[in-house]
Amino acid sequence: MQKQMNREFYKYISLNVLGMLGLSCYILADTFFISKRLGADGLTALNLAISVYSIINGLGLMLGIGGATRFAICRAQKEVQKGNQVFTTSAAAGITVGLVLLFLGFTASDAVAKILGAEGVIQEMTGSYLKTILGFAPFFIVNNILIAFVRNDGSPRLSMAAMLTGSFSNILLDYVFLFPLNMGIFGAALATGFAPVISIGLLSLHFIRGKNRFAWSFDHRALGRRVLDICSLGISAFINELSSAVVLIVFNLLILRLAGNTGVAAYGIVANLALVAVSVFTGISQGSQPLISRFYGEGRKKESAVVLLRAVLLAAAVGILFSAAAFAFTQNLIGIFNSEGNQELADIAFWGLRLYFLGFCPAGINIVAAAFMGAVERGRESFAIAFARGVAAILFFAFVLSFIWKMDGIWLAFPAAEVSTLLLTAGLWRRYKRGTLPAVEK
Repeated sequence: MQKQMNREFYKYISLNVLGMLGLSCYILADTFFISKRLGADGLTALNLAISVYSIINGLGLMLGIGGATRFAICRAQKEVQKGNQVFTTSAAAGITVGLVLLFLGFTASDAVAKILGAEGVIQEMTGSYLKTILGFAPFFIVNNILIAFVRNDGSPRLSMAAMLTGSFSNILLDYVFLFPLNMGIFGAALATGFAPVISIGLLSLHFIRGKNRFAWSFDHRALGRRVLDICSLGISAFINELSSAVVLIVFNLLILRLAGNTGVAAYGIVANLALVAVSVFTGISQGSQPLISRFYGEGRKKESAVVLLRAVLLAAAVGILFSAAAFAFTQNLIGIFNSEGNQELADIAFWGLRLYFLGFCPAGINIVAAAFMGAVERGRESFAIAFARGVAAILFFAFVLSFIWKMDGIWLAFPAAEVSTLLLTAGLWRRYKRGTLPAVEK
Protein backbone atom coordinates (compact mmCIF):
# COMPACT_ATOMS: atom_id res chain seq x y z
CA MET A 1 0.00 0.00 0.00
CA GLN A 2 2.84 2.40 0.94
CA LYS A 3 4.70 1.69 -2.31
CA GLN A 4 1.56 2.29 -4.34
CA MET A 5 0.96 5.64 -2.59
CA ASN A 6 4.59 6.66 -3.21
CA ARG A 7 4.28 5.76 -6.89
CA GLU A 8 1.03 7.66 -7.28
CA PHE A 9 2.35 10.69 -5.40
CA TYR A 10 5.45 11.09 -7.55
CA LYS A 11 3.51 10.37 -10.74
CA TYR A 12 0.85 13.00 -10.08
CA ILE A 13 3.35 15.57 -8.76
CA SER A 14 5.89 15.18 -11.56
CA LEU A 15 3.29 15.24 -14.32
CA ASN A 16 1.53 18.29 -12.91
CA VAL A 17 4.73 20.22 -12.27
CA LEU A 18 5.80 19.59 -15.87
CA GLY A 19 2.38 20.61 -17.11
CA MET A 20 2.29 23.80 -15.04
CA LEU A 21 5.81 24.71 -16.13
CA GLY A 22 4.52 24.37 -19.66
CA LEU A 23 1.58 26.65 -18.87
CA SER A 24 3.91 29.27 -17.41
CA CYS A 25 5.58 29.37 -20.81
CA TYR A 26 2.38 31.04 -22.12
CA ILE A 27 3.43 34.36 -20.66
CA LEU A 28 7.18 33.73 -20.43
CA ALA A 29 7.32 33.17 -24.20
CA ASP A 30 5.33 36.37 -24.74
CA THR A 31 7.74 38.25 -22.47
CA PHE A 32 10.81 36.95 -24.30
CA PHE A 33 9.58 37.50 -27.85
CA ILE A 34 7.94 40.85 -27.08
CA SER A 35 11.15 42.09 -25.41
CA LYS A 36 13.11 41.07 -28.52
CA ARG A 37 10.65 42.56 -31.00
CA LEU A 38 8.98 45.48 -29.21
CA GLY A 39 11.45 46.44 -26.46
CA ALA A 40 10.59 48.17 -23.17
CA ASP A 41 7.29 49.61 -24.46
CA GLY A 42 6.09 46.12 -25.36
CA LEU A 43 7.15 44.76 -21.96
CA THR A 44 5.28 47.57 -20.21
CA ALA A 45 2.08 46.94 -22.22
CA LEU A 46 2.30 43.19 -21.57
CA ASN A 47 2.84 43.68 -17.84
CA LEU A 48 -0.20 45.96 -17.63
CA ALA A 49 -2.42 43.54 -19.59
CA ILE A 50 -1.30 40.31 -17.96
CA SER A 51 -3.32 41.02 -14.81
CA VAL A 52 -6.51 40.38 -16.80
CA TYR A 53 -5.12 37.06 -18.04
CA SER A 54 -4.52 36.08 -14.41
CA ILE A 55 -8.18 36.73 -13.60
CA ILE A 56 -9.35 34.62 -16.56
CA ASN A 57 -7.00 31.81 -15.58
CA GLY A 58 -8.08 32.04 -11.94
CA LEU A 59 -11.78 31.69 -12.79
CA GLY A 60 -11.03 28.58 -14.84
CA LEU A 61 -8.87 27.09 -12.09
CA MET A 62 -11.49 27.78 -9.42
CA LEU A 63 -14.27 26.04 -11.38
CA GLY A 64 -11.94 23.27 -12.53
CA ILE A 65 -10.15 22.44 -9.28
CA GLY A 66 -13.23 23.03 -7.13
CA GLY A 67 -15.40 20.87 -9.36
CA ALA A 68 -12.76 18.16 -9.75
CA THR A 69 -12.21 18.06 -5.98
CA ARG A 70 -15.91 17.48 -5.34
CA PHE A 71 -15.98 14.97 -8.23
CA ALA A 72 -13.08 12.98 -6.69
CA ILE A 73 -14.82 12.89 -3.30
CA CYS A 74 -18.10 11.78 -4.94
CA ARG A 75 -16.33 9.00 -6.84
CA ALA A 76 -14.61 7.80 -3.66
CA GLN A 77 -18.02 7.68 -1.98
CA LYS A 78 -19.65 5.89 -4.99
CA GLU A 79 -21.94 8.85 -5.79
CA VAL A 80 -21.61 8.63 -9.59
CA GLN A 81 -24.66 10.69 -10.56
CA LYS A 82 -23.71 13.48 -8.19
CA GLY A 83 -20.24 13.51 -9.70
CA ASN A 84 -21.73 13.92 -13.18
CA GLN A 85 -23.85 16.83 -12.00
CA VAL A 86 -20.75 18.50 -10.54
CA PHE A 87 -18.96 18.25 -13.90
CA THR A 88 -21.97 19.66 -15.75
CA THR A 89 -22.29 22.57 -13.33
CA SER A 90 -18.58 23.40 -13.61
CA ALA A 91 -18.64 23.31 -17.42
CA ALA A 92 -21.84 25.36 -17.74
CA ALA A 93 -20.62 27.98 -15.29
CA GLY A 94 -17.28 28.18 -17.09
CA ILE A 95 -18.86 28.70 -20.51
CA THR A 96 -21.18 31.38 -19.12
CA VAL A 97 -18.37 33.32 -17.44
CA GLY A 98 -16.21 32.98 -20.55
CA LEU A 99 -18.88 34.48 -22.80
CA VAL A 100 -19.33 37.43 -20.42
CA LEU A 101 -15.58 38.11 -20.54
CA LEU A 102 -15.57 37.79 -24.32
CA PHE A 103 -18.27 40.48 -24.53
CA LEU A 104 -16.26 42.68 -22.17
CA GLY A 105 -13.20 42.31 -24.38
CA PHE A 106 -14.99 43.52 -27.51
CA THR A 107 -16.71 46.45 -25.79
CA ALA A 108 -14.37 47.76 -23.10
CA SER A 109 -10.77 46.61 -23.66
CA ASP A 110 -9.46 50.15 -24.32
CA ALA A 111 -11.20 51.47 -21.21
CA VAL A 112 -9.74 48.65 -19.12
CA ALA A 113 -6.26 49.42 -20.50
CA LYS A 114 -6.64 53.03 -19.36
CA ILE A 115 -7.81 51.94 -15.89
CA LEU A 116 -4.69 49.77 -15.62
CA GLY A 117 -2.52 52.85 -16.10
CA ALA A 118 -1.69 52.68 -19.81
CA GLU A 119 -1.29 55.90 -21.78
CA GLY A 120 -0.50 56.86 -25.38
CA VAL A 121 1.06 54.17 -27.56
CA ILE A 122 1.22 51.80 -24.58
CA GLN A 123 -2.54 52.12 -24.09
CA GLU A 124 -3.07 51.13 -27.72
CA MET A 125 -0.81 48.09 -27.34
CA THR A 126 -2.37 47.08 -24.04
CA GLY A 127 -5.91 47.39 -25.44
CA SER A 128 -5.02 45.23 -28.44
CA TYR A 129 -3.60 42.50 -26.19
CA LEU A 130 -6.61 42.62 -23.86
CA LYS A 131 -9.19 42.44 -26.66
CA THR A 132 -7.54 39.34 -28.11
CA ILE A 133 -7.02 37.53 -24.80
CA LEU A 134 -10.58 38.22 -23.63
CA GLY A 135 -11.86 36.98 -26.99
CA PHE A 136 -10.40 33.58 -26.13
CA ALA A 137 -11.67 33.63 -22.51
CA PRO A 138 -14.20 30.75 -22.99
CA PHE A 139 -11.39 28.51 -24.24
CA PHE A 140 -9.01 29.40 -21.39
CA ILE A 141 -11.70 28.64 -18.79
CA VAL A 142 -13.03 25.42 -20.37
CA ASN A 143 -9.46 24.19 -20.87
CA ASN A 144 -8.67 24.61 -17.16
CA ILE A 145 -11.88 22.79 -16.22
CA LEU A 146 -11.18 19.84 -18.53
CA ILE A 147 -7.55 19.57 -17.40
CA ALA A 148 -8.64 19.29 -13.75
CA PHE A 149 -11.41 16.74 -14.41
CA VAL A 150 -9.32 14.57 -16.73
CA ARG A 151 -6.50 14.58 -14.15
CA ASN A 152 -8.91 13.53 -11.36
CA ASP A 153 -10.45 10.94 -13.68
CA GLY A 154 -7.22 8.94 -13.67
CA SER A 155 -5.45 10.46 -16.71
CA PRO A 156 -2.75 12.81 -15.36
CA ARG A 157 -0.49 12.04 -18.33
CA LEU A 158 -3.07 13.28 -20.83
CA SER A 159 -3.59 16.44 -18.74
CA MET A 160 0.15 17.07 -18.75
CA ALA A 161 0.40 16.36 -22.48
CA ALA A 162 -2.41 18.83 -23.19
CA MET A 163 -0.78 21.57 -21.10
CA LEU A 164 2.64 21.06 -22.67
CA THR A 165 1.29 20.81 -26.22
CA GLY A 166 -0.64 24.05 -25.79
CA SER A 167 2.42 25.79 -24.36
CA PHE A 168 4.83 24.60 -27.05
CA SER A 169 2.39 25.66 -29.75
CA ASN A 170 2.26 29.08 -28.09
CA ILE A 171 6.04 29.40 -28.27
CA LEU A 172 6.12 28.40 -31.93
CA LEU A 173 3.25 30.71 -32.88
CA ASP A 174 4.79 33.57 -30.87
CA TYR A 175 7.86 33.42 -33.08
CA VAL A 176 5.88 33.07 -36.32
CA PHE A 177 3.42 35.87 -35.56
CA LEU A 178 5.96 38.34 -34.15
CA PHE A 179 8.88 37.87 -36.52
CA PRO A 180 8.09 36.46 -40.00
CA LEU A 181 4.51 37.84 -40.00
CA ASN A 182 5.34 41.00 -37.99
CA MET A 183 1.90 41.10 -36.29
CA GLY A 184 3.10 43.03 -33.22
CA ILE A 185 1.57 42.59 -29.78
CA PHE A 186 -1.68 41.35 -31.38
CA GLY A 187 0.29 38.39 -32.72
CA ALA A 188 1.65 37.58 -29.25
CA ALA A 189 -1.86 37.62 -27.80
CA LEU A 190 -3.22 35.54 -30.69
CA ALA A 191 -0.53 32.90 -30.15
CA THR A 192 -1.46 32.69 -26.47
CA GLY A 193 -5.16 32.45 -27.35
CA PHE A 194 -4.64 29.52 -29.72
CA ALA A 195 -2.88 27.49 -27.01
CA PRO A 196 -5.99 26.44 -25.00
CA VAL A 197 -7.83 25.61 -28.24
CA ILE A 198 -5.09 23.14 -29.14
CA SER A 199 -5.04 21.79 -25.57
CA ILE A 200 -8.82 21.19 -25.60
CA GLY A 201 -8.42 19.27 -28.86
CA LEU A 202 -5.96 16.90 -27.20
CA LEU A 203 -8.09 16.54 -24.04
CA SER A 204 -11.02 15.44 -26.21
CA LEU A 205 -9.17 12.13 -26.68
CA HIS A 206 -10.25 11.26 -23.14
CA PHE A 207 -13.85 11.21 -24.39
CA ILE A 208 -13.19 9.82 -27.87
CA ARG A 209 -11.42 6.80 -26.36
CA GLY A 210 -14.24 6.28 -23.85
CA LYS A 211 -11.92 6.72 -20.85
CA ASN A 212 -14.18 9.26 -19.14
CA ARG A 213 -16.03 8.25 -15.99
CA PHE A 214 -18.03 11.49 -15.93
CA ALA A 215 -20.75 12.64 -18.32
CA TRP A 216 -23.12 15.52 -18.95
CA SER A 217 -26.03 15.39 -16.49
CA PHE A 218 -27.89 18.62 -15.92
CA ASP A 219 -30.12 19.07 -12.88
CA HIS A 220 -31.36 22.59 -12.15
CA ARG A 221 -32.29 21.68 -8.57
CA ALA A 222 -29.86 23.14 -6.01
CA LEU A 223 -27.83 24.56 -8.90
CA GLY A 224 -26.82 27.65 -6.96
CA ARG A 225 -25.69 25.56 -4.01
CA ARG A 226 -23.54 23.37 -6.28
CA VAL A 227 -21.90 26.42 -7.84
CA LEU A 228 -21.12 27.86 -4.41
CA ASP A 229 -19.75 24.49 -3.24
CA ILE A 230 -17.50 24.23 -6.31
CA CYS A 231 -16.26 27.78 -5.87
CA SER A 232 -15.57 27.28 -2.16
CA LEU A 233 -13.40 24.21 -2.83
CA GLY A 234 -11.46 25.93 -5.62
CA ILE A 235 -11.27 29.37 -4.05
CA SER A 236 -7.57 29.18 -3.16
CA ALA A 237 -6.66 28.66 -6.82
CA PHE A 238 -8.75 31.68 -7.81
CA ILE A 239 -7.34 33.86 -5.04
CA ASN A 240 -3.79 32.88 -6.05
CA GLU A 241 -4.46 34.07 -9.60
CA LEU A 242 -6.57 37.06 -8.54
CA SER A 243 -3.82 38.13 -6.19
CA SER A 244 -1.39 38.06 -9.10
CA ALA A 245 -3.70 40.42 -10.96
CA VAL A 246 -4.30 42.71 -7.97
CA VAL A 247 -0.61 42.79 -7.08
CA LEU A 248 0.34 43.51 -10.69
CA ILE A 249 -2.11 46.41 -10.88
CA VAL A 250 -1.12 47.92 -7.52
CA PHE A 251 2.60 47.35 -8.02
CA ASN A 252 2.43 48.82 -11.52
CA LEU A 253 0.72 51.96 -10.23
CA LEU A 254 3.18 52.33 -7.33
CA ILE A 255 6.18 51.68 -9.58
CA LEU A 256 4.92 54.11 -12.23
CA ARG A 257 5.04 56.81 -9.54
CA LEU A 258 8.49 55.78 -8.26
CA ALA A 259 10.36 54.71 -11.42
CA GLY A 260 8.15 55.33 -14.47
CA ASN A 261 7.69 52.98 -17.43
CA THR A 262 11.21 51.58 -17.07
CA GLY A 263 10.39 50.47 -13.54
CA VAL A 264 7.22 48.75 -14.77
CA ALA A 265 9.24 46.97 -17.46
CA ALA A 266 11.72 45.84 -14.77
CA TYR A 267 8.87 44.56 -12.63
CA GLY A 268 7.59 42.73 -15.71
CA ILE A 269 10.84 40.75 -15.82
CA VAL A 270 10.66 39.89 -12.11
CA ALA A 271 6.94 39.05 -12.20
CA ASN A 272 7.20 36.80 -15.24
CA LEU A 273 10.15 34.90 -13.82
CA ALA A 274 8.14 34.55 -10.61
CA LEU A 275 5.38 32.91 -12.68
CA VAL A 276 7.72 29.96 -13.25
CA ALA A 277 8.26 29.48 -9.51
CA VAL A 278 4.56 29.81 -8.73
CA SER A 279 3.72 27.33 -11.51
CA VAL A 280 5.90 24.70 -9.81
CA PHE A 281 4.14 25.24 -6.47
CA THR A 282 0.78 25.10 -8.26
CA GLY A 283 1.85 21.85 -9.92
CA ILE A 284 2.76 20.36 -6.55
CA SER A 285 -0.53 21.44 -4.97
CA GLN A 286 -2.68 20.33 -7.92
CA GLY A 287 -0.76 17.06 -8.22
CA SER A 288 -1.39 16.20 -4.59
CA GLN A 289 -5.07 17.24 -4.68
CA PRO A 290 -6.52 14.11 -6.39
CA LEU A 291 -4.79 11.84 -3.86
CA ILE A 292 -5.75 13.98 -0.86
CA SER A 293 -9.40 14.23 -1.96
CA ARG A 294 -9.62 10.50 -2.68
CA PHE A 295 -8.10 9.50 0.67
CA TYR A 296 -10.30 12.02 2.45
CA GLY A 297 -13.42 10.73 0.66
CA GLU A 298 -12.51 7.16 1.68
CA GLY A 299 -12.05 8.24 5.31
CA ARG A 300 -8.24 7.74 5.21
CA LYS A 301 -7.29 11.04 6.81
CA LYS A 302 -3.88 9.84 7.96
CA GLU A 303 -2.84 9.09 4.38
CA SER A 304 -4.09 12.51 3.21
CA ALA A 305 -1.94 14.16 5.91
CA VAL A 306 1.09 12.15 4.75
CA VAL A 307 0.59 13.41 1.20
CA LEU A 308 0.38 16.98 2.54
CA LEU A 309 3.64 16.60 4.50
CA ARG A 310 5.50 15.34 1.44
CA ALA A 311 4.09 18.12 -0.73
CA VAL A 312 5.06 20.79 1.84
CA LEU A 313 8.63 19.50 2.15
CA LEU A 314 8.98 19.37 -1.63
CA ALA A 315 7.58 22.90 -2.04
CA ALA A 316 9.90 24.29 0.66
CA ALA A 317 12.94 22.69 -0.97
CA VAL A 318 11.98 24.04 -4.40
CA GLY A 319 11.44 27.51 -2.89
CA ILE A 320 14.95 27.52 -1.43
CA LEU A 321 16.33 26.39 -4.79
CA PHE A 322 14.58 29.24 -6.63
CA SER A 323 15.86 31.82 -4.13
CA ALA A 324 19.43 30.53 -4.53
CA ALA A 325 19.12 30.62 -8.33
CA ALA A 326 17.91 34.24 -8.24
CA PHE A 327 21.08 35.24 -6.37
CA ALA A 328 23.45 33.07 -8.41
CA PHE A 329 22.18 33.97 -11.89
CA THR A 330 20.70 37.45 -11.46
CA GLN A 331 22.43 39.12 -14.39
CA ASN A 332 21.86 36.17 -16.73
CA LEU A 333 18.13 36.01 -15.99
CA ILE A 334 17.66 39.75 -16.48
CA GLY A 335 19.71 39.72 -19.68
CA ILE A 336 17.31 37.26 -21.32
CA PHE A 337 14.59 39.93 -21.35
CA ASN A 338 16.71 43.06 -21.72
CA SER A 339 17.49 42.85 -25.42
CA GLU A 340 18.04 46.63 -25.69
CA GLY A 341 20.72 46.57 -22.98
CA ASN A 342 18.82 49.20 -20.97
CA GLN A 343 21.09 49.82 -17.96
CA GLU A 344 18.42 51.58 -15.89
CA LEU A 345 16.06 48.63 -16.38
CA ALA A 346 18.84 46.18 -15.44
CA ASP A 347 19.72 48.10 -12.28
CA ILE A 348 16.10 48.19 -11.06
CA ALA A 349 15.49 44.51 -11.85
CA PHE A 350 18.76 43.38 -10.21
CA TRP A 351 17.72 43.95 -6.60
CA GLY A 352 14.10 43.36 -7.48
CA LEU A 353 14.80 39.78 -8.50
CA ARG A 354 16.95 39.04 -5.46
CA LEU A 355 14.66 40.57 -2.84
CA TYR A 356 11.38 39.33 -4.33
CA PHE A 357 12.57 35.73 -4.61
CA LEU A 358 13.37 35.57 -0.90
CA GLY A 359 9.67 34.86 -0.38
CA PHE A 360 9.40 31.64 -2.34
CA CYS A 361 10.15 29.11 0.43
CA PRO A 362 7.21 30.24 2.64
CA ALA A 363 5.13 30.89 -0.51
CA GLY A 364 5.39 27.24 -1.55
CA ILE A 365 4.24 26.05 1.88
CA ASN A 366 1.30 28.48 1.91
CA ILE A 367 0.12 27.55 -1.59
CA VAL A 368 0.21 23.81 -0.84
CA ALA A 369 -1.52 24.28 2.53
CA ALA A 370 -4.32 26.36 0.97
CA ALA A 371 -4.88 23.70 -1.69
CA PHE A 372 -4.95 20.97 0.99
CA MET A 373 -7.65 22.78 2.95
CA GLY A 374 -9.78 22.99 -0.19
CA ALA A 375 -9.18 19.32 -0.99
CA VAL A 376 -10.55 18.25 2.43
CA GLU A 377 -13.62 20.52 2.31
CA ARG A 378 -12.15 23.30 4.47
CA GLY A 379 -13.04 26.05 2.01
CA ARG A 380 -13.06 28.88 4.54
CA GLU A 381 -9.56 28.09 5.75
CA SER A 382 -8.34 27.68 2.17
CA PHE A 383 -9.75 31.11 1.39
CA ALA A 384 -8.19 32.65 4.51
CA ILE A 385 -4.68 31.47 3.61
CA ALA A 386 -4.96 32.41 -0.05
CA PHE A 387 -6.52 35.82 0.65
CA ALA A 388 -4.00 36.68 3.37
CA ARG A 389 -0.93 35.90 1.25
CA GLY A 390 -2.32 37.04 -2.08
CA VAL A 391 -4.26 40.19 -1.27
CA ALA A 392 -4.42 41.51 2.30
CA ALA A 393 -0.84 41.03 3.52
CA ILE A 394 0.98 41.85 0.30
CA LEU A 395 -1.02 45.03 -0.34
CA PHE A 396 -0.48 46.16 3.25
CA PHE A 397 3.27 45.62 3.02
CA ALA A 398 3.48 47.11 -0.50
CA PHE A 399 2.05 50.44 0.66
CA VAL A 400 3.89 50.55 3.99
CA LEU A 401 7.31 49.35 2.83
CA SER A 402 7.30 51.37 -0.41
CA PHE A 403 6.69 54.48 1.69
CA ILE A 404 9.71 53.63 3.86
CA TRP A 405 12.18 52.11 1.36
CA LYS A 406 10.77 53.11 -2.06
CA MET A 407 11.49 50.43 -4.71
CA ASP A 408 13.28 48.12 -2.25
CA GLY A 409 10.15 48.21 -0.12
CA ILE A 410 8.01 47.09 -3.05
CA TRP A 411 10.28 44.12 -3.69
CA LEU A 412 10.29 43.16 0.01
CA ALA A 413 6.49 43.24 0.24
CA PHE A 414 6.22 39.73 -1.24
CA PRO A 415 8.53 37.91 1.25
CA ALA A 416 7.06 39.89 4.15
CA ALA A 417 3.53 38.86 3.15
CA GLU A 418 4.46 35.18 2.77
CA VAL A 419 6.23 34.98 6.15
CA SER A 420 3.31 36.62 7.95
CA THR A 421 0.83 34.28 6.20
CA LEU A 422 2.93 31.28 7.23
CA LEU A 423 2.04 32.08 10.85
CA LEU A 424 -1.67 31.93 9.95
CA THR A 425 -1.12 28.66 8.07
CA ALA A 426 0.56 27.09 11.10
CA GLY A 427 -2.33 28.12 13.36
CA LEU A 428 -4.97 26.71 11.02
CA TRP A 429 -3.06 23.45 10.67
CA ARG A 430 -2.95 23.00 14.45
CA ARG A 431 -6.72 23.55 14.60
CA TYR A 432 -7.26 21.04 11.79
CA LYS A 433 -5.21 18.38 13.58
CA ARG A 434 -7.25 18.94 16.74
CA GLY A 435 -10.42 18.51 14.68
CA THR A 436 -11.82 21.94 15.51
CA LEU A 437 -12.29 23.17 11.92
CA PRO A 438 -15.81 22.65 10.56
CA ALA A 439 -16.16 21.18 7.07
CA VAL A 440 -17.88 22.99 4.22
CA GLU A 441 -21.53 22.00 3.83
CA LYS A 442 -22.17 19.98 0.69
